[in-house]
Amino acid sequence: MGRKVSHILPYPSPVTGIVAEEFRENQKRMSISGVQEKFSVVLDKNKLRLTQEGERGTYILKPIPRAGKNPDQMPANEHLTMQIARQVFDIETAENALIFFSDGEPAYITRRFDVSDDGDKLAKEDFASLAGLTPQKDGAHYKYLGCYLDLFNLMKKFMPIYAIESLKLYRLIIFNYLFSNGDAHYKNFSILETSRGDFRLSPAYDLLNTHLHVDDSLFALTNGLLPIAYQPGNIRAQFLRMAQMADLPEKQAQSMLDTMLSKEKKISGLMESSYLSEEMKLDYKDQYHARVSRLKQA
Repeated sequence: MGRKVSHILPYPSPVTGIVAEEFRENQKRMSISGVQEKFSVVLDKNKLRLTQEGERGTYILKPIPRAGKNPDQMPANEHLTMQIARQVFDIETAENALIFFSDGEPAYITRRFDVSDDGDKLAKEDFASLAGLTPQKDGAHYKYLGCYLDLFNLMKKFMPIYAIESLKLYRLIIFNYLFSNGDAHYKNFSILETSRGDFRLSPAYDLLNTHLHVDDSLFALTNGLLPIAYQPGNIRAQFLRMAQMADLPEKQAQSMLDTMLSKEKKISGLMESSYLSEEMKLDYKDQYHARVSRLKQA
């Protein structure tokens, strides 16, 4: 599902089509939260259709939303960002594709990684659940509280293979900074049960340049990378300080940071071949280069 186009949906988009009511009812049954509209679908005889009552979906469909700036660019944005993560930085991501309704309107689709090939549900917990954060106890903005160092502390508690998985998390947080993902909150990180019964970091999901659509901050979490008392001056220093406080090997953390800043040519090629409009390609590139420049400053 890494291709630009993999399927044409045989009905109009959910916003304008005659099946809008069916889409709304389907969305009510979804338990996956997020700011974008999401619909549960299955692949049935090589055709995608909405899930029925009591049926477990295997894919999540995100059409063009009805809010935010440049909403028509959101599917292409998410697909491009997910492909950069996977193809350039070897970040394990949920399988995904950019597809089109019969009226030509694009949508983003991703395969659920918490459902096995035989339909069984795999145990999955997002970091808000691990931290015990709830809207009832912690308020409406519960998933944005704290700092990214807190995620590593949670992993230490729940993951025996912390030494391996923590480096994956570090790389993903760097990626989110470089590609202006200002909505990388607690619920957009998860752990997934393995065949051995322990847990690992789940494939990455919901990666996109949010700054193209909303006026957000550098980081989703209120305190950024570190508790305020431990924040050094610039972004690079903060990333290295976070690695140190998370007990990551210094040389590996430094090497990973430098490697993440050395892929501009390949990234540029993926940007150019994406379905973003020419204006959005320029915005996407400008934001990326600005973040790279800041992260290179000693």
